[in-house]
Amino acid sequence: MKPNLEVKIGSLKLKNPVMVASGTFGYGKEFSEFINLKNLGAIVTKTITLRPRLGNPPPRTCETPSGMLNSIGLENPGLDNFIGQKLPDLEKTGAPVIVSIASEKDLEEFTVLIKALNHINCVAAFELNISCPNVRHSAARRTSLVSQDPQATFDIIKSVRKLTKKTLITKLSPNVSDIVEIAVAAESAGSDAVSLINTLTGMSIDVETRRPKINMVVAGLSGPAIRPVAVRMVWEAYRKIKIPIIGMGGITDTQSALEFIIAGSSAVSIGTANFINPKVTQEIISGLEEYLTGKKVDDINKLIGSVQIV
Repeated sequence: MKPNLEVKIGSLKLKNPVMVASGTFGYGKEFSEFINLKNLGAIVTKTITLRPRLGNPPPRTCETPSGMLNSIGLENPGLDNFIGQKLPDLEKTGAPVIVSIASEKDLEEFTVLIKALNHINCVAAFELNISCPNVRHSAARRTSLVSQDPQATFDIIKSVRKLTKKTLITKLSPNVSDIVEIAVAAESAGSDAVSLINTLTGMSIDVETRRPKINMVVAGLSGPAIRPVAVRMVWEAYRKIKIPIIGMGGITDTQSALEFIIAGSSAVSIGTANFINPKVTQEIISGLEEYLTGKKVDDINKLIGSVQIV
């Protein structure tokens, strides 16, 4: 008998805990020739804003040891184009669709976005992206993120919670002194789950030109380089909150996915690895089933938070 891979995030039931991270999988269609999208636990869309965004000027990506820097700047077609041109294809995938949303200026934009998307049946859940480090006008005008302030995090979640009964996930930033404080604020405000972690803030310099490799100077670091930080933050948050955690940050294979689950993640989201191996999600799903069978564990939920600390 096959082990159970089903997990629950809020009211959202997933056939397995393997999701794809926002911004690394396009709108699903781009990967349809590599895997059967219906097999995914869920697809998290590229982050949508109210109006179209061109994103940050290039260069906006570069490789780093065991990772990459990106400063895309939430490039996206905007709400209306997303509903008219992207959602129909996403609905055809057969996988639950989690729409990632962000505000450019006024946090009330979250209200407009949720109201516009809430009635659409194929939208299974929302991910509040309050932690993107790359929406900046210049290095000199950097401002703090909502997710770096527990009260601001609480306020925005509280204000949108009443607008939808669909699962509400809050994506948190690792660029804080205490991730637990922010996770607790999210839970208290009514978030059904938290995603952690978003990218760490980093910088890389071309020593020949003595110029930053990224136009915006600083950027978000992702990939295996950040995995130990992400696993630690998941473990810390799991001990203090009761809502599910969606773990992410450098997951490249079954072993690394299991690290997050054992640390306390109810689900995992695969990001940078999709660029390297477009079949990685399917391999992880199969790998989790094989691991459970080999360990004689009949339900993946029994692994969540099962790390043994002596």
